[in-house]
Amino acid sequence: MFRPASGRVSSILERVATGEAGAVQECIERYGPLVYALARSFGRDAHAIEDAVQETFLHLWQVAARFDPSRSNEATFVAMIARRRLIDLRRRAEKHGGQEEIDEAMAPPAPDHSEHAELRDDAARAKSALGELRPEQKRVLELSIYEGLSHSEIAARTGLPLGTVKTHARRGLDRVRELLGFGRAARASGVTS
Repeated sequence: MFRPASGRVSSILERVATGEAGAVQECIERYGPLVYALARSFGRDAHAIEDAVQETFLHLWQVAARFDPSRSNEATFVAMIARRRLIDLRRRAEKHGGQEEIDEAMAPPAPDHSEHAELRDDAARAKSALGELRPEQKRVLELSIYEGLSHSEIAARTGLPLGTVKTHARRGLDRVRELLGFGRAARASGVTS
């Protein structure tokens, strides 16, 4: 495993960004089920799901260097990148003729890993933390997370100034990090997950 000069063990994405042999395969093995599950939730046929997963991983490898372990954990970053990419793909598909329903018989079964349970627990904790935010922060983050809207799109939808939207998003994310135990103390100690 690659170890930077600081002695800290690098994440998979950091190793992908540096071109370490085997890191890409490890990334696919670790996060394939997550990306696949997200792709299935976008209501595409089995072939389109596979294409979306491949395109998502290609994009993920292009942006792997952007991952900052002091800002989020790796699974959260992967899910965010995947969700954004899938929203882009869905918009493109809708623009060019709509979507087809998933053919369940053709869709390969999602692997059953203990990581699924851990991801579900993490998602439940995140949803609970989101529920503890101020209403305006919660609304901005929900529009971003669940509908994939940009800050500009949220400002247009809510009638809030763009700067206010950005402030609500930043403060909301900071509060969620604190509620999930990723506050300043955790970041200062180097604990990110």
